[in-house]
Amino acid sequence: ATNTVVEAMDKIRDTALSHDRMFFIEVMGRDSGFIAVRAGIAGGAEAIIIPEDKMSIEKLVNKLKQSESNKKSSNLVVVAEGGKSGSAIEIAREINKKFKNYEIKVTILGHVQRGGSPSSFDRVIASRMGLAAIEGLLNGEKCSMVGIVNKEITFTLLEEAVNTEKSIDPEALRLAKILSI
Repeated sequence: ATNTVVEAMDKIRDTALSHDRMFFIEVMGRDSGFIAVRAGIAGGAEAIIIPEDKMSIEKLVNKLKQSESNKKSSNLVVVAEGGKSGSAIEIAREINKKFKNYEIKVTILGHVQRGGSPSSFDRVIASRMGLAAIEGLLNGEKCSMVGIVNKEITFTLLEEAVNTEKSIDPEALRLAKILSI
């Protein structure tokens, strides 16, 4: 999903640069900004809006004005769907009131992100996890999910996997903020 978002961002940036446009790109996320943060870093977003870190319109305006003062002629803002700040359409509507010199567009990637070819890395992980699942079943592992933690195959009880909330890496957020300047 993240690779698909980054590919789309690369294509959208070409249009944004050639026409001095600001794009709001809505990605899957609902309650989680993992895809938005990773894609935003990899795709060079000027701002990333995620459910875990509500960004006010004023803060976003200031960030985009800073980008403008750095002579950027285009801006990409990645928005995780379902965030507390609103949808990409709602946020773009508010930002449009503050930036008259940009034509503002919204792209909602939606289910396109679920498609795409797996990388060789993805395929190797799938093979490792598939083998681990079969071996786990043969060894009596039940009600568990196969995963990889620190490059090691692990089994996590399904109840724990479903009920444990994983948080965004603060270092990833720090990196995103530094790179967007």
